[in-house]
Amino acid sequence: MYFLSDLERKFLIHKLLPVAREVGVSPELRGWNWHTAPLKPFYEDVKLPMYAVCSKFCPTGRDVYLSFVEDLQGTVNFRVALGKVLHGVVSDCLQAFIQRKDLNFDSWCKKIRWSEIPAKPEDVFPPAKKVWDYLVKICEARYADVEARQPYASEYDLMASAVPFLIEHKISGELLGLSGLLSLDCYDYLHSIMFDLKVGSEPEDWHRLAPVGYALVFESVHEVPVDVCCVVYLNITKNRIVAMKDLFFANDELRSWWIEERDRKMEIVAERRDPGKPPGSKCPGDCMYYHICSG
Repeated sequence: MYFLSDLERKFLIHKLLPVAREVGVSPELRGWNWHTAPLKPFYEDVKLPMYAVCSKFCPTGRDVYLSFVEDLQGTVNFRVALGKVLHGVVSDCLQAFIQRKDLNFDSWCKKIRWSEIPAKPEDVFPPAKKVWDYLVKICEARYADVEARQPYASEYDLMASAVPFLIEHKISGELLGLSGLLSLDCYDYLHSIMFDLKVGSEPEDWHRLAPVGYALVFESVHEVPVDVCCVVYLNITKNRIVAMKDLFFANDELRSWWIEERDRKMEIVAERRDPGKPPGSKCPGDCMYYHICSG
């Protein structure tokens, strides 16, 4: 999912990186300046998860109010359930390969707590197995390619070059007003790219907020600049895997947009202010709180 194609690598090298180097990022919008405005959180007692800041399923942010002020539980639909399963497949399969664990798909399935996933196994197993097999094949191919070109490299070095990913890297977002228990979908440490995985989704402008937010958190903790982000769209269409990437420069505009969303959501929670329902009929039918707002 996170390997760049030849065309994507050309786009990165000849377009995104030159633009990032020429335009740059304003110093006050680097994550390591978390202690100064505009990155410094205004409400120090509010800690939000990344998804609450970045999600714009609800145009007004009422889902944040219902969840973190009213403490109401949303209804998980099949799309969300499938997304959770496929997220787990991608992360666990890649980590098992990187760590050389003897983990196959059947063993992985036995670890799933189905009480936490409102979906029937027979509905999610086929696409999950397809994604698992795809990842194993592409990882093995990448490893074999590096191994053939570096005959004197150790297994550790080969893996670091073939699959250069931090998967589900645990990191604290507290410096930026977020939860202390964040997990990055993927960070490519050779190309310094922050990835975010979207399952069963069509591209939206606001999908870029999540990887940008994680890039800011990464900068705040590790003080390493992250200029390039990517949203990976994973879909199963006509029984085939379709994976598309939105590779982009994490510029000032996107960083400022993330800060605005964070401040707006934090204000809703801190002030316990109900932003109200979206005007007209703009409530998305697959929102987990649709049954509450439409009732």
